[in-house]
Amino acid sequence: MTSSVRPQPVRALIFDFDGTLADTMPLHWEAWQTVLRRFGLEFSEERFYALGGVPARDILRDLAREQGVELDPHEAAAAKSAAYLPLIPRVRRIDPVSEIAQQHRGRLPMAVATGGTRKVIERVIGHLGMAGWFDALVTSEDVVRQKPAPDIFLEAARRLGVEPGSCRAFEDTELGLRAIRAAGMEAVSVTEILARQTRASDLHCG
Repeated sequence: MTSSVRPQPVRALIFDFDGTLADTMPLHWEAWQTVLRRFGLEFSEERFYALGGVPARDILRDLAREQGVELDPHEAAAAKSAAYLPLIPRVRRIDPVSEIAQQHRGRLPMAVATGGTRKVIERVIGHLGMAGWFDALVTSEDVVRQKPAPDIFLEAARRLGVEPGSCRAFEDTELGLRAIRAAGMEAVSVTEILARQTRASDLHCG
């Protein structure tokens, strides 16, 4: 849910990326199929979406351990990235959230805090025409503890030079929202933003 707690004025915006600014999750799931078949792993689509924001290497490590499969999680994650890269031309913006970023570009410091890798995220940002929008990009490679730990959001605030309590952050998963709240930031649910837009559209059509 969206947090109503705003102890300080908002001085910076921080965005998750996949499923928040960019409609990438179905394409990531498509890429996962290649890796699952290659390594003989089982991974449900429901669990995939629930783990949004968790790096692929960590998910693969856990899947391998649970299912008794031997693999190098970094190698397997690289294979997943390789399967995803050709799909990038199909990525589209999530308009209600990307419009918020566009409206505040140059007005407030902004960062992306993502469980993805820098190489991939930078390519998608370029594809979506968002290059130069953000003052900081923090990826899974920049912190040790991943979401739902607050580290990635705290690092984004540090790089922006803004106190965490003055940051508003956007996420599409409960894991990500937990990370934002743990960082002491105002948490905004993308799911709620999209639901409000749908309700408004339904009222307009009616």
